[in-house]
Amino acid sequence: MTITLRNLLASLLILGVVACSSVGKNHPAVTTTSDFTIVPAINMQTPRSGHTATLIRDGRVLIAGGMERNGTYFNSVELYSPATGSFNFAHSMSARRVGHTATLLQNGKVLIAGGFDGSGSLDSAEVYDPATDSFTPTGNMNSRRGDFTATLLRSGKVLVVGGEASSALASAEVYDPGTGKFSRTGDMTSGRTMHTATLLPSGKVLITGGGDYQKPLATAELYDPATGSFSATGSMAIARYKHAAELLPDGNALILGGSDGRDWRGQYVSAEIYDTAKHTFRLAGNMSVARFKITEAVARLKTGEILIAGGGERCEVYDNRTGSFKLVNGQMDTARFYSTATLLADGQVLIAGGYDTHGVASSKAWVFKT
Repeated sequence: MTITLRNLLASLLILGVVACSSVGKNHPAVTTTSDFTIVPAINMQTPRSGHTATLIRDGRVLIAGGMERNGTYFNSVELYSPATGSFNFAHSMSARRVGHTATLLQNGKVLIAGGFDGSGSLDSAEVYDPATDSFTPTGNMNSRRGDFTATLLRSGKVLVVGGEASSALASAEVYDPGTGKFSRTGDMTSGRTMHTATLLPSGKVLITGGGDYQKPLATAELYDPATGSFSATGSMAIARYKHAAELLPDGNALILGGSDGRDWRGQYVSAEIYDTAKHTFRLAGNMSVARFKITEAVARLKTGEILIAGGGERCEVYDNRTGSFKLVNGQMDTARFYSTATLLADGQVLIAGGYDTHGVASSKAWVFKT
């Protein structure tokens, strides 16, 4: 989950001035597909943005933490049941968290780590057990982090990368579920926050963009679990942060949207593809609207297409077979930022929360249907 508390609070002050010029600019070349539609769902119990949403093994979705516009930070947790289409409160976390991460472990439990609690970044972590609906503290990270990434490796361990404390961090660490401890691993070549991390078929992890506050990078690097080290791997066409990345069926990675560091004034409509064989990036066409703050609002469908569900009123899908974007039937009430999109067991997608162009968090949810 990537959301910088400092950046979020500052940007809320200027949303009303710039949002109309930066959000919802349509590009007619994008067509509409009748294969998919989006419909309203029952609301969450609490308005949230910057929360996490994790599909657990029994098919429910764990919604954890987040915040409201007024600076209310949550330790509360909800569970969405596809069987009933409803949200119900679960046991709360031990700490209030926004900009944290949630990772489904191989044992079916969920690792919640870091984030911001309103007074600064956190190093604490806890594990949620769906069988008992309870959180248990686990070892602390070696560094306080918010706006970082956490990636489940093939070994079952979790790679934690970058993020922000007082500045962007280059450090990384690995969580071992067997010991419940975090251990340091090699550093990145650059400090990064608001970046993306994508597990590739090779087992390596692709890190793209991010950077320090309002200073995004175009560079990318690969983490090799075998050596515990990072190495540079090409550069994107443009510097991006607050963007999204998703693995494509062919093993390449799709990089979507983001901003040039000016936030609302600098949103991108463009996309790029990382070629895992050539270690290079190439442009991949434009979305229907410029979108940013969408890191958790992207999901790969069972068809292999990529759903982009944040940053605009309309959802769209990217078809790797044709290399094109298509709008989805139906729309949300407004563009939403720092929302979540979670692929459900039946192939539908739960879209939840986020804040609007006035910075107001929502409890509304939608279901993307195939």
